[in-house]
Amino acid sequence: MQLICNRQSLYEALINVSKAAADKSSIPALEGIKLSLENSTLWLTGYDLEIGIKTSIDVVSSDKANIVVNSRLFSEIIKKMPTDEISISVDENLQMTITGGNTEYSVPVLSADEYPAIPDFETELSFTIPQSVLKDMINQTIFAVSTNDTKPILKGELFEIADNVLNVVAIDGFRLAVRTEAVKAENDFKFVVPSKTLNEVSKLLKDDDDLSCEILVSKKQVVFDFSGYTVFSRLLEGEFHNYRGSIPQTSVTEVIIDKKELISCLERASLLINEKIKSPVKCLFDGESLKISCRTQIGKINDELRADITGPKIEIGFNCRYLLDPLKVIPDESVKLLMNGGNLPMKIVPLNSGEYTFLVLPVRLKRD
Repeated sequence: MQLICNRQSLYEALINVSKAAADKSSIPALEGIKLSLENSTLWLTGYDLEIGIKTSIDVVSSDKANIVVNSRLFSEIIKKMPTDEISISVDENLQMTITGGNTEYSVPVLSADEYPAIPDFETELSFTIPQSVLKDMINQTIFAVSTNDTKPILKGELFEIADNVLNVVAIDGFRLAVRTEAVKAENDFKFVVPSKTLNEVSKLLKDDDDLSCEILVSKKQVVFDFSGYTVFSRLLEGEFHNYRGSIPQTSVTEVIIDKKELISCLERASLLINEKIKSPVKCLFDGESLKISCRTQIGKINDELRADITGPKIEIGFNCRYLLDPLKVIPDESVKLLMNGGNLPMKIVPLNSGEYTFLVLPVRLKRD
Protein backbone atom coordinates (compact mmCIF):
# COMPACT_ATOMS: atom_id res chain seq x y z
CA MET A 1 0.00 0.00 0.00
CA GLN A 2 1.44 3.35 -1.08
CA LEU A 3 -0.15 6.77 -1.40
CA ILE A 4 0.56 10.50 -1.37
CA CYS A 5 -1.98 12.94 0.06
CA ASN A 6 -2.56 16.43 1.43
CA ARG A 7 -1.89 16.50 5.16
CA GLN A 8 -4.71 18.92 6.04
CA SER A 9 -7.35 17.00 4.06
CA LEU A 10 -6.35 13.77 5.77
CA TYR A 11 -6.27 15.37 9.21
CA GLU A 12 -9.75 16.92 8.87
CA ALA A 13 -11.20 13.59 7.76
CA LEU A 14 -9.46 11.79 10.62
CA ILE A 15 -10.74 14.21 13.26
CA ASN A 16 -14.32 13.69 12.11
CA VAL A 17 -14.35 9.90 11.71
CA SER A 18 -12.36 9.43 14.95
CA LYS A 19 -15.43 10.59 16.88
CA ALA A 20 -16.99 7.21 16.11
CA ALA A 21 -13.95 5.16 17.16
CA ALA A 22 -14.04 3.60 20.62
CA ASP A 23 -11.93 5.33 23.30
CA LYS A 24 -11.22 2.03 25.04
CA SER A 25 -12.23 -1.43 23.95
CA SER A 26 -11.33 -5.06 24.52
CA ILE A 27 -11.27 -5.24 20.71
CA PRO A 28 -8.20 -3.18 19.62
CA ALA A 29 -9.56 -2.71 16.10
CA LEU A 30 -12.48 -0.66 17.47
CA GLU A 31 -9.98 1.92 18.73
CA GLY A 32 -8.75 2.28 15.18
CA ILE A 33 -9.71 3.85 11.89
CA LYS A 34 -10.18 1.55 8.91
CA LEU A 35 -8.33 2.83 5.84
CA SER A 36 -9.56 1.43 2.53
CA LEU A 37 -7.51 2.46 -0.49
CA GLU A 38 -9.18 2.18 -3.90
CA ASN A 39 -6.73 3.69 -6.39
CA SER A 40 -7.06 7.48 -6.07
CA THR A 41 -9.64 7.38 -3.25
CA LEU A 42 -8.89 6.70 0.41
CA TRP A 43 -11.92 5.77 2.51
CA LEU A 44 -11.78 6.33 6.28
CA THR A 45 -14.21 4.63 8.68
CA GLY A 46 -14.66 4.88 12.44
CA TYR A 47 -17.09 2.47 14.11
CA ASP A 48 -17.69 1.54 17.76
CA LEU A 49 -20.56 -0.94 17.11
CA GLU A 50 -23.15 1.75 17.90
CA ILE A 51 -22.22 4.66 15.63
CA GLY A 52 -20.08 4.79 12.51
CA ILE A 53 -18.74 7.68 10.42
CA LYS A 54 -17.31 7.23 6.93
CA THR A 55 -15.77 9.68 4.46
CA SER A 56 -13.14 9.79 1.72
CA ILE A 57 -10.32 11.97 0.42
CA ASP A 58 -8.49 12.14 -2.89
CA VAL A 59 -4.97 10.69 -2.95
CA VAL A 60 -2.29 9.84 -5.48
CA SER A 61 -2.10 6.06 -5.75
CA SER A 62 -2.85 3.10 -7.95
CA ASP A 63 -3.07 0.54 -5.12
CA LYS A 64 -5.92 -1.26 -3.43
CA ALA A 65 -5.59 -2.18 0.26
CA ASN A 66 -7.38 -2.28 3.62
CA ILE A 67 -5.78 -1.80 7.04
CA VAL A 68 -6.66 -0.49 10.53
CA VAL A 69 -4.56 2.10 12.36
CA ASN A 70 -4.91 3.40 15.92
CA SER A 71 -7.16 6.45 15.75
CA ARG A 72 -5.57 8.64 18.41
CA LEU A 73 -1.93 7.96 17.46
CA PHE A 74 -2.48 8.33 13.72
CA SER A 75 -4.39 11.60 14.15
CA GLU A 76 -1.65 13.09 16.33
CA ILE A 77 1.08 12.02 13.91
CA ILE A 78 -0.70 13.57 10.92
CA LYS A 79 -1.35 16.75 12.91
CA LYS A 80 2.37 17.15 13.72
CA MET A 81 3.79 16.35 10.29
CA PRO A 82 5.85 19.33 9.03
CA THR A 83 4.87 19.29 5.34
CA ASP A 84 1.64 19.88 3.39
CA GLU A 85 2.22 16.72 1.38
CA ILE A 86 2.85 13.38 3.04
CA SER A 87 3.44 9.84 1.82
CA ILE A 88 2.11 6.72 3.51
CA SER A 89 3.07 3.11 2.87
CA VAL A 90 2.31 -0.22 4.53
CA ASP A 91 4.50 -3.30 4.04
CA GLU A 92 3.65 -7.01 4.20
CA ASN A 93 4.56 -7.07 7.92
CA LEU A 94 1.84 -4.50 8.65
CA GLN A 95 4.28 -1.68 9.40
CA MET A 96 3.08 1.75 8.32
CA THR A 97 5.63 4.37 7.30
CA ILE A 98 4.55 8.02 7.26
CA THR A 99 6.95 10.47 5.63
CA GLY A 100 6.97 14.25 5.27
CA GLY A 101 10.14 16.24 4.63
CA ASN A 102 12.83 15.00 7.00
CA THR A 103 10.28 13.39 9.35
CA GLU A 104 9.51 9.68 9.18
CA TYR A 105 7.32 7.60 11.47
CA SER A 106 7.01 3.83 11.54
CA VAL A 107 4.06 2.33 13.45
CA PRO A 108 2.33 -1.07 13.46
CA VAL A 109 -1.15 -1.45 12.01
CA LEU A 110 -3.79 -4.18 12.08
CA SER A 111 -5.27 -6.29 9.35
CA ALA A 112 -8.70 -5.10 8.19
CA ASP A 113 -9.93 -8.65 8.84
CA GLU A 114 -10.02 -7.73 12.54
CA TYR A 115 -12.41 -4.82 11.91
CA PRO A 116 -16.11 -5.56 12.58
CA ALA A 117 -18.40 -5.77 9.59
CA ILE A 118 -21.03 -3.07 9.24
CA PRO A 119 -24.52 -4.65 9.55
CA ASP A 120 -26.60 -5.18 6.41
CA PHE A 121 -29.06 -2.38 5.73
CA GLU A 122 -32.52 -2.74 4.16
CA THR A 123 -34.13 0.66 3.64
CA GLU A 124 -37.74 0.97 4.81
CA LEU A 125 -37.95 4.76 4.62
CA SER A 126 -35.91 7.52 3.02
CA PHE A 127 -36.39 11.26 2.83
CA THR A 128 -34.35 14.39 2.24
CA ILE A 129 -34.10 17.52 4.36
CA PRO A 130 -31.95 20.67 4.08
CA GLN A 131 -28.82 20.35 6.20
CA SER A 132 -29.40 23.70 7.92
CA VAL A 133 -32.94 22.67 8.90
CA LEU A 134 -31.87 19.32 10.34
CA LYS A 135 -29.02 21.00 12.22
CA ASP A 136 -31.51 23.46 13.76
CA MET A 137 -34.00 20.71 14.63
CA ILE A 138 -31.33 18.80 16.52
CA ASN A 139 -29.80 21.80 18.30
CA GLN A 140 -33.20 23.17 19.30
CA THR A 141 -34.28 19.97 21.05
CA ILE A 142 -31.28 17.89 22.12
CA PHE A 143 -30.82 19.71 25.43
CA ALA A 144 -34.00 17.98 26.64
CA VAL A 145 -32.71 14.42 26.04
CA SER A 146 -32.55 12.32 29.21
CA THR A 147 -29.23 11.17 30.66
CA ASN A 148 -30.93 8.70 33.00
CA ASP A 149 -30.17 5.03 32.34
CA THR A 150 -33.46 3.86 33.87
CA LYS A 151 -35.29 4.76 30.63
CA PRO A 152 -32.81 4.13 27.80
CA ILE A 153 -35.35 5.02 25.09
CA LEU A 154 -35.37 8.63 26.36
CA LYS A 155 -31.60 8.91 25.81
CA GLY A 156 -32.44 9.50 22.18
CA GLU A 157 -34.73 11.71 20.13
CA LEU A 158 -37.94 10.59 18.49
CA PHE A 159 -38.20 11.24 14.75
CA GLU A 160 -41.90 10.99 13.92
CA ILE A 161 -43.19 11.41 10.37
CA ALA A 162 -46.93 11.69 9.80
CA ASP A 163 -48.68 13.27 6.79
CA ASN A 164 -45.40 14.69 5.47
CA VAL A 165 -44.63 16.46 8.75
CA LEU A 166 -41.52 15.59 10.76
CA ASN A 167 -41.55 16.07 14.53
CA VAL A 168 -38.26 15.74 16.43
CA VAL A 169 -38.98 15.17 20.12
CA ALA A 170 -36.85 15.02 23.27
CA ILE A 171 -38.04 14.34 26.85
CA ASP A 172 -36.09 13.99 30.09
CA GLY A 173 -38.93 13.81 32.61
CA PHE A 174 -38.66 17.49 33.57
CA ARG A 175 -39.08 19.13 30.17
CA LEU A 176 -40.16 18.37 26.65
CA ALA A 177 -38.97 19.86 23.34
CA VAL A 178 -40.71 19.44 19.98
CA ARG A 179 -39.51 20.88 16.67
CA THR A 180 -41.70 20.54 13.57
CA GLU A 181 -40.86 20.76 9.88
CA ALA A 182 -42.53 19.76 6.60
CA VAL A 183 -40.84 16.95 4.65
CA LYS A 184 -41.72 14.73 1.70
CA ALA A 185 -41.94 11.08 2.74
CA GLU A 186 -43.68 8.17 1.07
CA ASN A 187 -45.11 6.79 4.31
CA ASP A 188 -45.54 7.53 8.00
CA PHE A 189 -42.76 6.27 10.24
CA LYS A 190 -41.17 6.80 13.64
CA PHE A 191 -37.78 5.90 15.07
CA VAL A 192 -35.53 6.93 17.97
CA VAL A 193 -31.93 8.04 17.33
CA PRO A 194 -29.33 8.07 20.16
CA SER A 195 -28.33 11.57 21.25
CA LYS A 196 -24.64 10.72 20.74
CA THR A 197 -25.30 10.09 17.07
CA LEU A 198 -27.28 13.30 16.66
CA ASN A 199 -24.57 15.35 18.36
CA GLU A 200 -22.01 14.10 15.86
CA VAL A 201 -24.38 14.57 12.91
CA SER A 202 -25.07 18.15 14.01
CA LYS A 203 -21.35 18.99 14.14
CA LEU A 204 -20.86 17.77 10.56
CA LEU A 205 -23.95 19.39 9.01
CA LYS A 206 -23.52 22.67 7.13
CA ASP A 207 -25.49 25.87 7.76
CA ASP A 208 -26.57 25.96 4.13
CA ASP A 209 -30.16 25.77 2.86
CA ASP A 210 -28.95 24.59 -0.57
CA LEU A 211 -27.22 21.48 0.79
CA SER A 212 -29.35 18.46 1.64
CA CYS A 213 -29.10 15.43 3.89
CA GLU A 214 -30.62 12.10 2.94
CA ILE A 215 -31.93 10.05 5.86
CA LEU A 216 -32.42 6.31 5.35
CA VAL A 217 -34.08 4.12 7.97
CA SER A 218 -34.32 0.36 8.46
CA LYS A 219 -35.83 -1.59 11.35
CA LYS A 220 -32.77 -1.25 13.56
CA GLN A 221 -30.54 1.36 11.92
CA VAL A 222 -30.45 4.87 10.50
CA VAL A 223 -28.09 6.43 7.97
CA PHE A 224 -27.42 10.15 7.46
CA ASP A 225 -25.75 10.84 4.11
CA PHE A 226 -24.50 14.37 3.34
CA SER A 227 -21.56 16.42 2.03
CA GLY A 228 -19.22 13.48 1.59
CA TYR A 229 -20.00 11.96 5.00
CA THR A 230 -22.05 8.90 5.88
CA VAL A 231 -23.09 8.53 9.53
CA PHE A 232 -24.73 5.23 10.43
CA SER A 233 -26.13 4.26 13.81
CA ARG A 234 -28.21 1.72 15.61
CA LEU A 235 -31.68 2.85 16.68
CA LEU A 236 -32.94 2.72 20.24
CA GLU A 237 -35.57 0.08 20.86
CA GLY A 238 -38.69 0.47 22.98
CA GLU A 239 -41.83 2.55 23.22
CA PHE A 240 -41.25 6.30 23.32
CA HIS A 241 -43.35 8.39 25.70
CA ASN A 242 -46.76 9.51 24.37
CA TYR A 243 -45.67 13.13 24.31
CA ARG A 244 -48.79 14.49 22.62
CA GLY A 245 -50.90 13.76 25.67
CA SER A 246 -48.53 15.80 27.82
CA ILE A 247 -48.91 19.04 25.86
CA PRO A 248 -51.82 21.19 27.12
CA GLN A 249 -54.08 22.56 24.41
CA THR A 250 -55.56 25.39 26.51
CA SER A 251 -54.29 27.80 29.15
CA VAL A 252 -55.76 30.16 31.75
CA THR A 253 -52.84 32.59 31.82
CA GLU A 254 -51.03 33.77 28.68
CA VAL A 255 -47.90 35.91 28.81
CA ILE A 256 -46.16 37.65 25.91
CA ILE A 257 -42.67 38.77 26.82
CA ASP A 258 -39.45 39.96 25.21
CA LYS A 259 -37.15 36.94 24.91
CA LYS A 260 -33.82 38.72 25.33
CA GLU A 261 -34.99 40.61 28.41
CA LEU A 262 -36.26 37.40 29.99
CA ILE A 263 -32.99 35.60 29.24
CA SER A 264 -30.98 38.46 30.78
CA CYS A 265 -33.15 38.44 33.89
CA LEU A 266 -32.82 34.67 34.34
CA GLU A 267 -29.06 34.81 33.77
CA ARG A 268 -28.75 37.40 36.53
CA ALA A 269 -30.65 35.09 38.87
CA SER A 270 -28.50 32.12 37.84
CA LEU A 271 -25.44 33.80 39.38
CA LEU A 272 -26.77 32.66 42.76
CA ILE A 273 -27.22 29.04 41.63
CA ASN A 274 -24.67 26.28 40.97
CA GLU A 275 -24.48 22.49 40.84
CA LYS A 276 -24.62 22.23 44.63
CA ILE A 277 -27.18 24.99 45.10
CA LYS A 278 -30.17 24.27 42.88
CA SER A 279 -32.76 26.58 44.38
CA PRO A 280 -35.58 27.45 41.96
CA VAL A 281 -36.33 30.90 40.63
CA LYS A 282 -39.73 32.22 41.69
CA CYS A 283 -41.78 33.81 38.93
CA LEU A 284 -44.77 36.01 39.80
CA PHE A 285 -46.92 36.94 36.83
CA ASP A 286 -49.20 39.77 37.91
CA GLY A 287 -50.65 42.84 36.23
CA GLU A 288 -48.21 44.05 33.59
CA SER A 289 -45.00 42.61 35.00
CA LEU A 290 -43.05 39.47 35.72
CA LYS A 291 -41.24 39.55 39.05
CA ILE A 292 -38.37 37.08 39.36
CA SER A 293 -36.70 36.32 42.68
CA CYS A 294 -34.25 33.78 44.05
CA ARG A 295 -32.74 33.24 47.49
CA THR A 296 -29.77 30.93 48.17
CA GLN A 297 -26.84 30.65 50.58
CA ILE A 298 -24.91 32.89 48.20
CA GLY A 299 -27.40 35.75 48.32
CA LYS A 300 -30.75 36.90 46.98
CA ILE A 301 -32.07 38.73 43.96
CA ASN A 302 -35.30 40.53 43.11
CA ASP A 303 -35.85 41.55 39.51
CA GLU A 304 -38.74 42.77 37.39
CA LEU A 305 -39.55 43.15 33.71
CA ARG A 306 -42.54 44.21 31.69
CA ALA A 307 -44.90 41.54 30.36
CA ASP A 308 -48.23 41.43 28.55
CA ILE A 309 -50.31 39.17 30.80
CA THR A 310 -53.81 37.86 30.10
CA GLY A 311 -55.53 35.83 32.81
CA PRO A 312 -55.23 35.38 36.58
CA LYS A 313 -52.09 36.00 38.63
CA ILE A 314 -49.76 33.01 38.90
CA GLU A 315 -46.80 32.33 41.18
CA ILE A 316 -44.65 29.46 39.95
CA GLY A 317 -41.10 28.15 40.43
CA PHE A 318 -38.66 26.70 37.92
CA ASN A 319 -35.18 25.30 37.56
CA CYS A 320 -33.47 28.32 36.00
CA ARG A 321 -31.53 26.34 33.38
CA TYR A 322 -34.66 24.53 32.26
CA LEU A 323 -36.13 27.90 31.29
CA LEU A 324 -32.96 29.25 29.70
CA ASP A 325 -32.31 26.25 27.44
CA PRO A 326 -35.45 26.62 25.27
CA LEU A 327 -35.42 30.42 25.31
CA LYS A 328 -31.89 30.47 23.87
CA VAL A 329 -32.84 28.37 20.83
CA ILE A 330 -36.06 30.16 19.86
CA PRO A 331 -35.30 32.60 17.02
CA ASP A 332 -38.28 34.93 17.61
CA GLU A 333 -37.82 38.20 19.51
CA SER A 334 -40.85 37.52 21.72
CA VAL A 335 -42.26 34.34 23.23
CA LYS A 336 -45.55 33.16 24.70
CA LEU A 337 -45.66 31.55 28.13
CA LEU A 338 -48.85 29.52 28.64
CA MET A 339 -49.87 28.29 32.10
CA ASN A 340 -52.73 26.57 33.90
CA GLY A 341 -51.65 27.17 37.50
CA GLY A 342 -48.61 27.14 39.74
CA ASN A 343 -48.32 23.35 39.93
CA LEU A 344 -48.74 22.48 36.24
CA PRO A 345 -46.24 22.63 33.35
CA MET A 346 -45.58 25.86 31.48
CA LYS A 347 -45.74 25.77 27.70
CA ILE A 348 -43.26 27.98 25.84
CA VAL A 349 -43.81 28.80 22.15
CA PRO A 350 -42.53 31.47 19.75
CA LEU A 351 -44.84 34.43 19.24
CA ASN A 352 -44.98 34.21 15.45
CA SER A 353 -44.33 30.60 14.45
CA GLY A 354 -45.70 27.18 15.28
CA GLU A 355 -42.56 25.15 14.65
CA TYR A 356 -41.42 24.97 18.28
CA THR A 357 -43.12 23.73 21.44
CA PHE A 358 -41.40 23.46 24.81
CA LEU A 359 -42.85 22.24 28.09
CA VAL A 360 -41.20 22.78 31.48
CA LEU A 361 -42.35 21.24 34.76
CA PRO A 362 -42.48 23.61 37.74
CA VAL A 363 -40.63 23.19 41.03
CA ARG A 364 -42.54 23.37 44.29
CA LEU A 365 -41.77 26.61 46.09
CA LYS A 366 -41.08 26.87 49.81
CA ARG A 367 -43.35 29.35 51.50
CA ASP A 368 -41.66 32.21 53.33
